[in-house]
Amino acid sequence: MADFLSFGEIMLRLKTPGHERFFQSPAFEATFGGGEANVAVALSNYGLSAGFVTALPDNDIGASAIGELRRFGVDTTQIRKSGDRVGIYYLESGANQRPSKVVYDRAHSSISECRPGDFDWETIFDGVKWLHITGITPALSQSAADLSIECVQQAKKAGVTVSCDFNYRGKLWKYGKTAPEVMSELVKHVDVGIANEEDCQKSLGITADVDVETGELDTAKYEALSEKVLELYPDMSTIAITLRESHSADRNGWSACLRTRDKGFMLSRHYEITDIVDRVGGGDSFASALIYGLNAYDDPQQSLEFAVAGSCLKHSILGDFNRVSVPEVEKLMSGDGSGRVQR
Repeated sequence: MADFLSFGEIMLRLKTPGHERFFQSPAFEATFGGGEANVAVALSNYGLSAGFVTALPDNDIGASAIGELRRFGVDTTQIRKSGDRVGIYYLESGANQRPSKVVYDRAHSSISECRPGDFDWETIFDGVKWLHITGITPALSQSAADLSIECVQQAKKAGVTVSCDFNYRGKLWKYGKTAPEVMSELVKHVDVGIANEEDCQKSLGITADVDVETGELDTAKYEALSEKVLELYPDMSTIAITLRESHSADRNGWSACLRTRDKGFMLSRHYEITDIVDRVGGGDSFASALIYGLNAYDDPQQSLEFAVAGSCLKHSILGDFNRVSVPEVEKLMSGDGSGRVQR
């Protein structure tokens, strides 16, 4: 069994060619992706023993998804074969002032129909060091929410460190519960919280004077927000918040902050990303790089810098997965962002 596990859904990703609108041409680029699967792939790329826990149908599409994970060295032995379909998301890639768009087709997917008791957590968590989960799977259905809470409860019972990306997806919370109703219970069992500018507010219902629409960030407000999260969740040791300045679909400012109970608040280096290739999966690349950093470095500031540099590089890579190595991230951390050809 792997040392690092993520739990959630892997989907079929259908993207329009280039920057085309939906059905501008009769074609889609078909790959796989999904928040928790993206984390497992990136951790494996960083050389960690990574596994993925989900449910997939016992058909050719499910087998193809498993094969893609295995290609990156991800352990798939705990994937449950059940249900009838793989979730799908459609992506229209934006440009300049036109934003990217995502359309979900995830109703009745295999993982959304699973419920507590369907996974043998005692076996799954045997020897595991770390579990990563997000706020996406609990948004799929009531049974998936109940299963997600069972998952983190059993992880803590087994002595596993739990990280959670709060990941608010407004298009998914449709089954009668609000995100704060579910996530406030799940996050009680989390050691390392991860969020973007709006997740703390919309996933946890924490009020904060933070406006994510202007593209301008006041870091003092995020310092107060991070302090409030740790006050409300006393078992959480660390909270990291990515800070994205969205000037256009192609140009973003990128940085993050981190607060730990013993070292306090810290800010990362700021990157200006001027030619974004694909920003989908950017938050997942931050989460995976942070998990690596917290396990590889003694200094939380260095862990934060690794996370921001790793996710900065993801913006140059097409697809959900962050296909970078530790040396590549550490090179950018050291200040080499010239992009010169390596011969």
